[in-house]
Amino acid sequence: MKIKKEIEKYIPYNEQEASDKKLMLEYINTFDDVLTRENKMCHFTASNWIVNKERTKILMIYHNIYNSWAWTGGHADGDSDLLHVALKEAQEETGLNNLKLLSDGIYALQILTVNSHIKRGKFISSHLHLDCCFLFEASEEDELIIKQDENSGVKWIDIDEATKITKEENMKPIYAKLNSKIKNYML
Repeated sequence: MKIKKEIEKYIPYNEQEASDKKLMLEYINTFDDVLTRENKMCHFTASNWIVNKERTKILMIYHNIYNSWAWTGGHADGDSDLLHVALKEAQEETGLNNLKLLSDGIYALQILTVNSHIKRGKFISSHLHLDCCFLFEASEEDELIIKQDENSGVKWIDIDEATKITKEENMKPIYAKLNSKIKNYML
C-alpha cells in the first residue's frame, strides 16, 4: 500500500504527529479497508494547506456540513495515492488548476474526530479521519470557484486568521501547527 510507505518515512513534527503516525500504521495493519468509507470507524483522507507565493495567506473554503471556514480535502475512496486525492480535491473545491506542491510528500499527519452528521440526507456516525495533509502554493490572481454541493465560499485569508476564522475548535491546533511549520519550513 503506497500510503503505508509514505507514512513510514514521514518524520513527525511534534508529539501529536508521532502518536498519530503510530496509530495510522496500526490501523493500516489491522484493517484492509482503511482507504474506503466502508470502514465506519476510521478511514484515510487527504487535505491541503494552500498558501500564496508570499506565504502570508491561506486559501480556505466555507464548508457546508461544518458551517465553518476550513481547509480543502476529501476521502481517499480506495486511492492509496493521497497526493493525487489531495490535488483532485483542491482543484474541485477551489477551481484552481495551477497548484505547486511545496512539501516533499506528506506535509502533516493528524487523526481527526468527525462528529455524527447528515450528508446528502443520510446519517453518518461519528468516526475518525486518518488525514495526510499536503502543502501547495497557488496564485491569488487565479480565478476561484465554489463547489456548491460542498462549500459556499472560497477565499484567501491572512495566515494568522486561519485559527480565528474557523468555528471548529478541534481544528484550531491543527491549523496553528500547519502555520508554525510554514514559518519553520525550508521553502
